Amino acid sequence: MKRFLFSLLALLLVLCAAAQDRVERWGCYELTLSATVPGNPYDVALTATFTNGSDKYTVRGFCDGEGVFKVRFMPPSEGRWTWVTASKVPALNRRKGSFECTAPSADNHGPVVPDGRHFKYADGTRYYPVGTTAYDWMHVGEEAAARTVASLKESGFNKLRMLFFLHNLPVEYLDIYPFEKKADGSWDYTRFNPEYFRYVERRLLALQEIGVEADLILFHPYDGGRWGFDRMPLEANLRYLSYITARFAAFRHVWWSLANEWDGVKGIPAEDWDKFAHAVADGDPYGHLLSIHGYTATYYDYSDPVFTHASIQDHGPVLERGRAHTVSQIYKKPVIFDEVCYEGNVGSRWGMLSGQEMLRRMYNGLMSGTYVTHAETFNAEAGSSAEDECNFLAYGREFRGESWKRIRFLRAVLDALPGPPGLADHNWDEYTTAAGDGCYLIYFGAGIRSEWKFDLPVKNNLYARPKQGERYRVEILDTWNMTVTPWPVIFETATPGSYRILDKEGRGVRLPETPYLLLRITKI
Repeated sequence: MKRFLFSLLALLLVLCAAAQDRVERWGCYELTLSATVPGNPYDVALTATFTNGSDKYTVRGFCDGEGVFKVRFMPPSEGRWTWVTASKVPALNRRKGSFECTAPSADNHGPVVPDGRHFKYADGTRYYPVGTTAYDWMHVGEEAAARTVASLKESGFNKLRMLFFLHNLPVEYLDIYPFEKKADGSWDYTRFNPEYFRYVERRLLALQEIGVEADLILFHPYDGGRWGFDRMPLEANLRYLSYITARFAAFRHVWWSLANEWDGVKGIPAEDWDKFAHAVADGDPYGHLLSIHGYTATYYDYSDPVFTHASIQDHGPVLERGRAHTVSQIYKKPVIFDEVCYEGNVGSRWGMLSGQEMLRRMYNGLMSGTYVTHAETFNAEAGSSAEDECNFLAYGREFRGESWKRIRFLRAVLDALPGPPGLADHNWDEYTTAAGDGCYLIYFGAGIRSEWKFDLPVKNNLYARPKQGERYRVEILDTWNMTVTPWPVIFETATPGSYRILDKEGRGVRLPETPYLLLRITKI
């Protein structure tokens, strides 16, 4: 009888542990366990250690409600992984298993990681962030969220900046929230609401399916006293960060943005943000991208290695060619200008750009080796200062402007480059961008010129310098009308001077006298 009961107990334990047999590299392996625990199940500490040869990761698990506990793991290498759990709860302790990690699928390049002042995927594929913003897109219902995903897929953006907590806007939100409520109606910050997190997960995975990185903003100052999530006590904030990293860190496409306009979150002391940064890093064993964003021209101290890149709200550096390079020089890590004002028709100066100006600022940043995030603020009634439900920045759904239609062309230009862009001879030449050995870009912006004489700097950023006798082709790219026109002349370089190198016959390119032209100059 004892042997029968023991066998039955062993069978029940196996049935209570559900997990996949195989997962692709950088996919999400999920282990599900069941346990009935006294008290608050969100106080239960659960970890699992995953081992594959010399690779070893210990990750936190989390309670998913109703006696269900999960551990998620993103395997960074192929092969047989074994795991063992650890917990003070006997039903969750010393559980063991294994799975096979297979080769990644064609569209799975792994998480994005910093690469000097630029980015790449974990498999080495170059990644250029060309993102947009929709703060509350996932809080306004399934149908609206599906429309946002469809718009993103059509546009070609590859990053979306969005809020985890709700924005206080005049719209009917889903009636689910991140925390349970106490009997008196206040929030119980010690008990999470798994239904809310599951809903967010579905939205995040919908972005992953279409190749869009999820730049998830963890705090913001737009609560307006409606829910109070911007003034939780320190212990509650750290508990929340531990839980959200345990749930989402195994999703390869998630980025952590500690805050949007951190200096506007008056309920959080300034000294707590560094604590939050390290709490997120401690909860994320994979080192996903991590930054923090301030109000206009509020520059955080991004020198701390915990910050993988700078996320900046400041349109000044991208108003003219070359300015953004100075910011890159200061931080010496990737720089994303996540707010440079928006294309739109609202009655505020930050949301009144034309489509041409929005796109011009994006190209200005790129030519300096930095990145610029798009956003759109069109209201149904032009000039209204309040964001209405057709405003993509606030709610997502459909784009209504013009710049978004040029994003696939912009990305095609970037993807064709042999190397990441940056000024060839900064301080002396704000026009010429080096983008690999023998590849240059010259962006004229809103200016109109009738001719460009073949004239390149001898300095070439980190790439090989031009030499005498090299042959180059030139293409005229109209970034607004999205055309590429090859110039019929092949140029040949003369003897380099001290600072510049010219065509040996002094030839140039006749330009069509229209704005927003980009020259692509490529060595044959």
